[in-house]
Order: sequence, then structure tokens, then C-alpha cells
Amino acid sequence: MKAYRTEKDTLGEIRVPEKALYGAQTQRAVENFTLSDLRMPKSFIIALAQIKSAAAQTNAELGMLNTAQANAIISAAQQIQSHYESDAFPVDVFQTGSGTSTNMNINEVLASLVKQQTGMELHPNDHINLSQSSNDVIPTAIHLSALHQLDTQLLPALQHLHTCCTRKAAEVSEVIKTGRTHLMDAVPMRMEDEIMAWGVQIKQAKKRIEFIRPELMKLPQGGTAIGSGLNAPKGFSRRFCTHLSNMTTYHVSSPESAFAAQASQDTALALSAEIKTTATALLKIAEDLRWMNSGPYAGIGEITLPVLQPGSSIMPGKVNPVIPEAVIMAVAQITGNDASITFCAQRGNFQLNTALPLIAYNLLQSLQLLANAATSLADKAIAGFTVNEQRIHDALLKNPILVTALNPLIGYDAAAAIAKEAYASGRILIDVAVEMTDIPREQLEELMNPAHMAQPY
Repeated sequence: MKAYRTEKDTLGEIRVPEKALYGAQTQRAVENFTLSDLRMPKSFIIALAQIKSAAAQTNAELGMLNTAQANAIISAAQQIQSHYESDAFPVDVFQTGSGTSTNMNINEVLASLVKQQTGMELHPNDHINLSQSSNDVIPTAIHLSALHQLDTQLLPALQHLHTCCTRKAAEVSEVIKTGRTHLMDAVPMRMEDEIMAWGVQIKQAKKRIEFIRPELMKLPQGGTAIGSGLNAPKGFSRRFCTHLSNMTTYHVSSPESAFAAQASQDTALALSAEIKTTATALLKIAEDLRWMNSGPYAGIGEITLPVLQPGSSIMPGKVNPVIPEAVIMAVAQITGNDASITFCAQRGNFQLNTALPLIAYNLLQSLQLLANAATSLADKAIAGFTVNEQRIHDALLKNPILVTALNPLIGYDAAAAIAKEAYASGRILIDVAVEMTDIPREQLEELMNPAHMAQPY
């Protein structure tokens, strides 16, 4: 049978698993919040540990903790960062909207680690949570953990995808293909321009995300319960930001108004919106790849994606565009997360937003999904696809839309008649144009040369 110990908080006694690092308040949360098996992400817990460490340093400087107490908290926080144990953080994402249970969870774990390491008895509220509130800790952790995932995962992944598109565009610079609008044949284009357009989308998306980054570095820590800083010593916020900046290399600072930063989640919502926009760019690329790869005989068949796995449990030899399809589903999840974050951001009533844990969870999941999707699309789809040049060439020569080049000479209606006849007869466009105009074949061949038509003006 599982062994338990008895812990006590302001509500009384409660049984806690004997080996658990957490205490009574966490146990109550585990028993009360049973809506899902979702837990706060590791990056969020690491951010909390960094916050607790910087707060301990600040409290020691301001005479609120002695040096031994502060050092013990800092050492315990470092242990969480270097030896993260998920079992120590069992609280459901769907909990109290301030995230108080998660804040108390890490407070209790730190108190236990301090006791293990030093034998020192520190109180989760009176010492670990000194000069803090869940209401400033959790919003600060949202920004800090998002910053970390931006810098270590998403921004590098987007740069990698942009670089991959640029390289692939250079590889296919000689390929002229049929452009498409409405999924229908359009005028010729260079495949280089098509793929470079993907890269430009990603470059622009990355730039928009980077524009939000400075706002994430504004942290409301020190606002305590409602933004006024009650129970935090004067100068706490500024000193905290200095210590956290030194610890993380981010140049964090206090916001213009802690009241605004704790009552709203506008920055997280803005980041989520840009993540969704970037995901939509990935969706466009993934869909283009699926269409271009379709076939190999009854589809477009312009490219062949890398063969990664069998595509059917019943049709031997079938290979599917599995990476673009996985990316498309990731985009669906990110889009749904943004809708959820939008709803949660609207829950800012008076001096506190009360949907913080779900904002944190969905935002961090979206950052991770988008980073992984960008990397997968680059490495397992774009970098390795091959071009079916003969198929592209054959389709291009049969394309009656090449007649568009004759519009300035013979007018739209006459050009449309040539295209219509070519469609109906199945003949090569140049032969029909020779019969229906008085333009010499040599001039027609020059005018309707796909390579010339595809040159940017």
C-alpha cells in the first residue's frame, strides 16, 4: 500500500504521499482539480524556479531574508532547473484562474528541497513566497517561459526554415513551371520565385514575432496582489529585474503599470496571434507541397517528396505526404490554442486575469508546436524534394494560358479565341496561334517563350 504522511495548512490536516516533495496545498489541488491529465510545461516550472531564485536574492538585499535563507532557496531553485522532476508538479492546468495552486506547488517543493539540503525549516508562504503573490508570479512566469521558448526554439526554427527555402530556391533556379491561381493553370513562373515566396513569408513572420519580444521582457513581479506592491519592500521590482536579468541574460524591466500587466494578458494574446499568423504561413507551404507532390500519375506530380514511410495499410507501394499533413494538424492545434487564449485573455476582471494557467499552457504548446513544425517541414520535406522536370515541361508547353503574352498585340478577345480553340482541339498553342494571327511563328515563339514570360518585370 502507498505510504502517506500528514501535512497541515490553514484548512487543517491532509494526507500527502510520503515521498512527495510538495505539501498540503498542492495535495488539496491534486484532489480538487481532476479535470484533465494536463500539467504545466517544464519551461513554465523552470521559469518559476528562476523567479523564486531572483526573489530570494532581492529579499536578502533588502533585509527580508538572511543570507543563509536566501542561499538555500537559490540552491533549491537551481536543483529544480538542473534536475526537473515532473512528479513534483502534479497540479492540473485546469485549476484556480490565478495559478495559485501552481505557485504554492513550487513554494512547497522549494521548502522541501531546502530542508533536504540544509535541514533548515522555511515556510512556503512566509519565506519562499516572501514579497510575492501568485498574481504577479504567474504573469511573470508566462512572459519569462515564452521568452525562453522563443529564443531557444521558435526563432531559430524559423530562421532555419527561411534558410532552407533560400537554398532550395537556388537549387531549382532553372526550372520554369506553370503558375496556378484558383488551383487552375495560370501564366508561367520560376519555381525559384515560388519557393522564395515561402521564405519571405517566414522572414516577415519572424520579424513580426521579434517585434513583440521587448514587451515580453516587461515583468510585473513586485506588484504582488493587485499591482500596488503591498507587502513587498520599496525597490523590490527594480532589484528583482536586475537579478533576473543577470541570471537569464534577458534585459527585463518593470512594466509601465503593474496594474495593467496583472489585470490583462494583452502581450501573451499578441504573441499568440503572431504565432497563429506564422502557423498559417506554414499551412500555405504545407498545402502547396501536398498539391505539387500529388500523384504520381493522376495528380500534379511536379515534385516528389522524400519517401519516409509506407502510406497505406491496404495499398502496397503507396507513399503519402506525411510531413505536410502532420504540419497541417499542428496548425489546427495552434489555431485552436489561439482561440482559447483569446477567450482567456478576455477574463481580465478588475485587477486580475483569472485564466492564467490555460494561457500559459496553450501559449507554450503553440510555441513548441510551431518550432517543431517549421523544423520538420524544412528538414523532412523542403530540403529533400526532387523536381520532376519533364512532367513540368510537358504540362507547360500544353498550357493555353501562354496566349496571355499576345494580349498587347491582338487584344484580350482574340487571344481568348486562340486559347479556346487550343483547349477544344487539344493542339499545341503555338500551332493554333500561327493559324489565327498574322504574326510569324518565330515571333510567336519568342513572345510565348515560358522562360521569358516568367522573368520578373
